[in-house]
Amino acid sequence: MFIGRKSELKLLENLYARDDFQFLVMYGRRRVGKTSLLREFSKKHRTILFSAQEKNDALNLEDFSKTVQRHFDGSFFGTFSGWETAFQYIGEKTSNKKTVLIIDEFPFVASENPSVKSILQHTIDHSWKEKNIFLILCGSSVSFMENEVMGYKSPLYGRSTSQLEVQSFDYFDSSLFFPNYSNVDKLLAYGILGGIPCYLNTFRDTFSIEQNIAEQILRTGAFLKDEPQLLLKMELREPAVYNSIFEVIAEGASRLNDIALKTHEESQKCSKYISTLQTIKLIERITPCGDDASSKKSLYKIADNFYLFWYRFVFANRSYYEMLGDEEAAAEITENLSAYMGSVFETICCQYLIRLAKQRKLPFVPHDIGRWWGANPKTKKQDDIDILALSRNKESAIFCECKFKNAAFDMKEYDDFICASEIFTQPKNRYYYLFSKGGYTSAVRERAERENVILVGIDDLLQLEC
Repeated sequence: MFIGRKSELKLLENLYARDDFQFLVMYGRRRVGKTSLLREFSKKHRTILFSAQEKNDALNLEDFSKTVQRHFDGSFFGTFSGWETAFQYIGEKTSNKKTVLIIDEFPFVASENPSVKSILQHTIDHSWKEKNIFLILCGSSVSFMENEVMGYKSPLYGRSTSQLEVQSFDYFDSSLFFPNYSNVDKLLAYGILGGIPCYLNTFRDTFSIEQNIAEQILRTGAFLKDEPQLLLKMELREPAVYNSIFEVIAEGASRLNDIALKTHEESQKCSKYISTLQTIKLIERITPCGDDASSKKSLYKIADNFYLFWYRFVFANRSYYEMLGDEEAAAEITENLSAYMGSVFETICCQYLIRLAKQRKLPFVPHDIGRWWGANPKTKKQDDIDILALSRNKESAIFCECKFKNAAFDMKEYDDFICASEIFTQPKNRYYYLFSKGGYTSAVRERAERENVILVGIDDLLQLEC
């Protein structure tokens, strides 16, 4: 069953409905579901869907020739003499009826034969621009698609009519994979697997979270057992350094100097490697909400939940878990999930607010939203706000506290939250949201009602309009 991607499918359909040349560049990290999206779109339309493979140019051209000729003529009559001839053939065969040409994993073609980009550019400029053709180039190498296809120095620069970066699912769309789970378990599954459809499909909601961890992550031969390392080896050189960076960030290091210190690497080298991980969307640089992007208070976090989970638990404890056994290791991990989910829950609550904002169900549409940290002039200590949302003019603010624990949110936590929010004196319009897995004490409920503080529970997070 195909889940989500409504806005992406809508974009594809809108481009298809045009009666002129359209060129979409689609990209996104591996496993994010680009090919599934293209196949879902292709179910409604007759398309030429060519999936390039990591092999030499001659064999990819042969495969492309077979795909194209069978589409137009129903049979294969021989490999085209070159890519220019193949593209020319498509132009000649295209009539008033729409021709959709999808080249999936385009980097595999262009890396083996860089001239394909120039040939395609020439074909677009001199033939296809006047044809009813919908061209889609898709790739998992984000840096390649951004630099070699869309970049200023690329022959294809300025030719695309639309671009689409396919993102991971948020917690809400991820929950749709597990209709039989409780709402808490839906969030736990997202916290473990993140929003990658390929990973979400590995868990069975007829099994407990603990059973799925044992069977789908820890078991020898399981698809997810070594997935992060396998992908790093495919994407990057020197995986040992990247593994070290992931491990120390998963354990709590977030500043560049701390990461360098704990990995025993130079700061300059760490910065270079982290930058590479940012490019492939696995590490994210964050600054306090409202600060300039160049803020010196920036931190680094693992952007993908499964990488965070895997390096926090599996990578650091591999030998121990192998001695313990899959079932006991999974039980031990499950006991520590609440502590692990703290930062993930903040992300979930932030995604909830973004969904509300898109539905115009917040007091205002935030211009900036995210975590804030810094000095509290009242307490003379470092403080933080789990989620801060600011309007464009900073005259309105939403302050949020997020607790993923079984105990009810109590009055001390409420007081600390209000104290932290008072650091910000500029906003005239102030709104407060509390998020709690364990509910709220009666005293907190009564005070929240008097002070117009919104209390959000786990069930509220999953009761949104799609």
